Amino acid sequence: MKRLFFLVCLTLGSLLISLTSFKPSTTEQLTIPVSKDQQTLHEKIKDYAETHNEQPIDAVIDRVWKAIPGYNGLFIDVDQSFKQMASANQFDKELLIYKEERPAVTLADLSPSPIFKGNPEKTMVAFLINVAWGNEFIPPILKALETHEVKATFFLDGSWTKNNPEMATMIFAQGHEIGNHAFTHPDLAQSSLDKTKEELHKTNEVIQETIGVKPKWFGPPSGSFNQQTVDVARQLDMYTVLWTIDTVDWKQPETAPMVNKIVNGVENGSMVLMHPTKPTAEGMDEMIRRIKEKGLSIGTVSNLLSEQRMETPETANDFIP
Repeated sequence: MKRLFFLVCLTLGSLLISLTSFKPSTTEQLTIPVSKDQQTLHEKIKDYAETHNEQPIDAVIDRVWKAIPGYNGLFIDVDQSFKQMASANQFDKELLIYKEERPAVTLADLSPSPIFKGNPEKTMVAFLINVAWGNEFIPPILKALETHEVKATFFLDGSWTKNNPEMATMIFAQGHEIGNHAFTHPDLAQSSLDKTKEELHKTNEVIQETIGVKPKWFGPPSGSFNQQTVDVARQLDMYTVLWTIDTVDWKQPETAPMVNKIVNGVENGSMVLMHPTKPTAEGMDEMIRRIKEKGLSIGTVSNLLSEQRMETPETANDFIP
């Protein structure tokens, strides 16, 4: 009987020690609210997230605008936001933690298609400057861009680059993006497959030799292209870029009406075509200023066509895979 009593006491003692020494894991302590008030805070953050999260937008091929890039989603990280607010136990929008989420479909997933504009949710426009002549107007254009801290994409003609390596290098050295504009300004819609390949490949070679970069974007001269053009560019790891709105500056319009046309016409995602001409050189400063006054940023083609959001809070973490 004494032995049985001893065994029972030993068992009960072991059980009591186990129960009193149990603690939740670190993860559980951090993510599970430990009081009724904190549970209320956690639920409030969760409810806020459900009404403010923005889903990513997939890249698509539009019937009219062809390839349109996607746009990252924006989500509130509920648990991380709760940790930020737990000590004060009070909901504070300034302490919300955000994450961007990439769309499931990007430009790279689409079949080869021309691109005329960025995502309509992106409050940015891009300047596309095709260069095959007009050297005298490049310096004042660069000066205006520098004054307003704007970067543009210059599509360089291959033969022009070969004959003007110093100016091509100057454009690149000032932080602007360089695109491919073919070698001899051909009519690519009427070009043979071999000729198209030669025009694009030769231009990439001379640009690489001159400034050490390989273009990602191809701008067809005069906007002349067909599916063969787009396919060849993609085979050379480039995307074919056209434009949303055209200055038609090569016709030497009056500066003020041209600027008004562009400023009134640009919207989210617009790509603006221009050349080194007198009206563009004269109107660049006002064009930039007034576009920014509309609440639009100005960037390169890469900036515009990326899925990166424009207005991500500073508290955003890395992308959600």
